[in-house]
Amino acid sequence: MQYFVLANHYWFFGEAFYLHSVLITSVFTENNKYLPYVLLGWGTPLMFVIPWMLMKLLKENKECWAINENMNYWWIIRVPVLFASLVNFLIFMKILKVILSKLRADNQLRYPDYKLRLAKATLTLIPLFGVHEMVFIFATDEQTKGVLRLVKVFVTLFLSSFQGFLVAVLYCYSNKEVKAELQKCLQGWRRRLEVMCCEQ
Repeated sequence: MQYFVLANHYWFFGEAFYLHSVLITSVFTENNKYLPYVLLGWGTPLMFVIPWMLMKLLKENKECWAINENMNYWWIIRVPVLFASLVNFLIFMKILKVILSKLRADNQLRYPDYKLRLAKATLTLIPLFGVHEMVFIFATDEQTKGVLRLVKVFVTLFLSSFQGFLVAVLYCYSNKEVKAELQKCLQGWRRRLEVMCCEQ
């Protein structure tokens, strides 16, 4: 489970890094540009989960590792999550700055609604970069008690659960090309259904 939590955060990091490299810098060469992102998303979590597993196995092998008596072991998992979330937030802010400067430049030419467009860009980037993680990033499990802990767990689980759905809706199903393809499929199904009905 911890591997997939870390992989989730490092895929956010990879998405943010990729968008940053496309918009601001050119980091990876064109011929092998996806391998570093795959290694970042799937490989980096192994560097932290394996030492955490060894520490839990050797020092704290109790109740399926659900109890964290020594929180120092838990920081092996927590530090990379904090790092990825903070870097994602910084990249998010830098990309928003680029989008804002572009929209302001376009505002003088043809887009009077640049604030609305900036808000839309911001809201679509939040789930892609996992910026929602910043809400409770410094409220650790041992610091939160009572109602604050319940709110933290609810918000974190709710946003994490629907994040893939939000990304799919925003980047796939709201995409003009995807909509056009879905309409073609729907029209094809309708034609086949009409032909089947006419044959009967």
